[in-house]
Amino acid sequence: MEKDPAYRWVMVALGGLIGCVVMGAMFSLPVLLNPMAAATGWSRTGISFAMTLAFLSMAATAMIWGALSDRYGPRPVVLSGAVIYSLSLWLAGHSTSLLMFQLVFGILIGGSVSAFFAPMMATITGWFTTQRSLAVSLVSAGMGLAPVTMSPLAAKLSETNDWHAVLSILAVVVAAITLPAGLFVRRPPPQRASARSFDAPPSDMTVRRAVSSPQFIVLVLTNFFCCATHSGPIFHTVSYAELCGISAIAAVSIYSVEGIAGMFGRIGFGFAGDKFGAKNVLVAGLLVQALGALGYYFAHALGEFYAVAALFGFIYAGVMPLYSVLVRENFPMKMMGTIMGGTGMAGGLGMATGPVLGGFIFDHTGGYGVLYITCCVLGLGAFLTAMTFRPFPKLAASAPLTA
Repeated sequence: MEKDPAYRWVMVALGGLIGCVVMGAMFSLPVLLNPMAAATGWSRTGISFAMTLAFLSMAATAMIWGALSDRYGPRPVVLSGAVIYSLSLWLAGHSTSLLMFQLVFGILIGGSVSAFFAPMMATITGWFTTQRSLAVSLVSAGMGLAPVTMSPLAAKLSETNDWHAVLSILAVVVAAITLPAGLFVRRPPPQRASARSFDAPPSDMTVRRAVSSPQFIVLVLTNFFCCATHSGPIFHTVSYAELCGISAIAAVSIYSVEGIAGMFGRIGFGFAGDKFGAKNVLVAGLLVQALGALGYYFAHALGEFYAVAALFGFIYAGVMPLYSVLVRENFPMKMMGTIMGGTGMAGGLGMATGPVLGGFIFDHTGGYGVLYITCCVLGLGAFLTAMTFRPFPKLAASAPLTA
């Protein structure tokens, strides 16, 4: 049987690199949260709301960018996103009011970041007929490098620059990397007729039927609860650690431990997904993720934060690529961008809950304990929802093959 083209691994590397830089720049905001609040007098809730808006904007635009990728190919979509994202990040660094910052960071950055994820993930899954879980996990592992590359960079820059300059510098870094990388993005080759062509529903499935199917609805709800579970801990743990008396640099290192563990989690879950099935591994991971979120409630010393971050990062990062695998296994390639955009929309809505929820809880209770309890409950919701997922019936592999 003919092997998949070697360029598929180039696509994996591109996806990981672009995701790392883009997500890392966006998540510089938690690192800058305290300096921004001190320099501007803006409330934590107000600054955090910019991240909430960003995730809402991601949700609103995910299916649009995905559909454009299905129609015109991933390269023009990724390049357009790179231009808009870089300019928006630079403009956010020049914001003169909280409202301006919320609108630019929230709407423009959030709306452009979704140009990368669904189009790239959809494209990369099309390059693979084997090792699909491993491939998307490696892309996600590249994104997981953000906490050990871009976040420390933002923290280091903030030592000698104000937050305006930090965001402006990051905008230049993003443009210098994503624009050249985007030029190498390619569509997957046409699928070959083989028994593997019968792993998914018939290619004549319509988008309307797909988005109204129980399979899509369950994936959307699971991804929403899953992302709502880890968004609060991701965004607020640095601030929480500082409130526990840990220095800013050490607090950021907790984020880095989470990111390093996440890289191993993505790869480990990728191998496990190929061996035991994406759904089985996803369900188990979601249960452990819920318990991991609760672990932060009991953490107060740096060593305790490291232990929880290692577990939590390993799990939440590991489960995320499995959604793309389930989508690829259950829906036709011609609508991959649209369907992954739909699950990405749900993930964006879930991620939007954490920043503002944590800010609200802190402003009203003076701490973050209730946040971690709430995230555990949301995680259990993701686990229970995922258990109801039933794949589309497989077509018989012995059916006649057509070119």
